Amino acid sequence: MLMLPANCKVLESPEDVAGQACRIVIAEAEAAIHERRMFRIVLAGGRTPQRTYQMLAGMVQDWSAWEIFWSDERCLPSDHAGRNSRMAQDAWLSQVAIPAGQIHPIPAELGATLAAAEYAKLVLDRQPFDLLLLGMGEDGHTASLFSTSGDPVAPVIAVHGAPKPPGERVSLNFETLRACRKQLVLITGAEKSPALFAWQHGASLPIAHAVRNDACLLVDSEAGRSTNFAVPGHY
Repeated sequence: MLMLPANCKVLESPEDVAGQACRIVIAEAEAAIHERRMFRIVLAGGRTPQRTYQMLAGMVQDWSAWEIFWSDERCLPSDHAGRNSRMAQDAWLSQVAIPAGQIHPIPAELGATLAAAEYAKLVLDRQPFDLLLLGMGEDGHTASLFSTSGDPVAPVIAVHGAPKPPGERVSLNFETLRACRKQLVLITGAEKSPALFAWQHGASLPIAHAVRNDACLLVDSEAGRSTNFAVPGHY
C-alpha cells in the first residue's frame, strides 16, 4: 500500500498553501546555504505552485547561491506560454538576481529524446537536490509521469504519447524525483480530491511512486475534503 506521507497538513485555501510553501522553501534555502553555500531546488510546473513563485519573487535572499532545475517540461518552443520554465520565469525568476548560469531549464525544444539525454548529463553530478517541489494532476500523475509501469535507468526520460497535450515531454524519473534531501508536495483544488482519496487508500498512482514517506504534503481544504484529515490545520 503506497499511502500518503505522515507529514500532511491541510490548510484552508490555496493562498495558505502557497504561503506555507514559500516559508518552507526559504527555510530550506537558508539552511542549505549555511551548510553547503548553495541551494539547489527542483521546480514543479502546473498552476498550483505559481502563487508560491510569485511570493518568492518578493523575498530578500542571497539569490546568488540559488540553483534552479525543473522536474519536467513540455516539448514546446523555449518561449512558449505553455512551458513550465516560462511560467516560473514570469512569476519569479525574472524578478530576482539568480545568475543566469544557475538557472537550468530543460531544453525540451530540442525534442524529448535529445532533451532528456542532455538534461541527464546536467543533473547527474548535482544530486542530491536540496528541495524538490511536486504537484499532482487530477488523474494522479506528477511531473510528466502518467504511468507507473517500470522506472527506466536513465535519470531523465523522454515521454512520448502523454495523455495530456502536448504528447511529447521530458521528465525526471521516479528515482530521480526521490533523490533529494527534502520533498515538498502541493495539492490544491476540488478536482484533485478523488485522486488524493485514492492515493490515501493505497492506489498505485504515479504520485504515490514519486513521493517519499518523509515528504511534506500541503493540501487545501477543497482537495482534502474527501479524506479523513480534511480539517484545516490538522496533521
